[in-house]
Amino acid sequence: MFKVGDKIVYPLHGVGIIEAIEKKVVLSKRNEFYIITIINSGMKVMIPTEKAESIGLRKVIAKKDVTKVLNLLKKSDVETEDDWKIRYQNNVDKIKSGSIFAVAEVARDLYKRGKDKELSIMERKLYENAYQLMIHEIALAKDIDVDEAGNLVSEALSS
Repeated sequence: MFKVGDKIVYPLHGVGIIEAIEKKVVLSKRNEFYIITIINSGMKVMIPTEKAESIGLRKVIAKKDVTKVLNLLKKSDVETEDDWKIRYQNNVDKIKSGSIFAVAEVARDLYKRGKDKELSIMERKLYENAYQLMIHEIALAKDIDVDEAGNLVSEALSS
């Protein structure tokens, strides 16, 4: 599915690059693994190639899709759940989905909610996580630096 050098998204962890594909024996079973370096943290992870799809590993979005993400951030008609526990779980599920569009919805909704009411510590962390996931993927998709991607996202959120 992927090859060495591919830029990928690993839901909840961020964007990374496939550094190698190796066969290893783990728990007495021989498997093939993607060796991935997560860009924003430098963390190295091993993902069994056979589980990549079920984990949600996917390629970074195309450059043309960045505009769709930024437009989604600009939408102002936002529906949010009043019960914070349900809202939090819904947002976690969206981030786990791996879709940058779902991640953008989380960032947008929490950003707009934070303008009206102070976010809880957990929701602030969730917002920051969504924001970081987005800017790193946009930076890779557009081949720009993370600061420039952050400016694009911040500008879209505040418009």
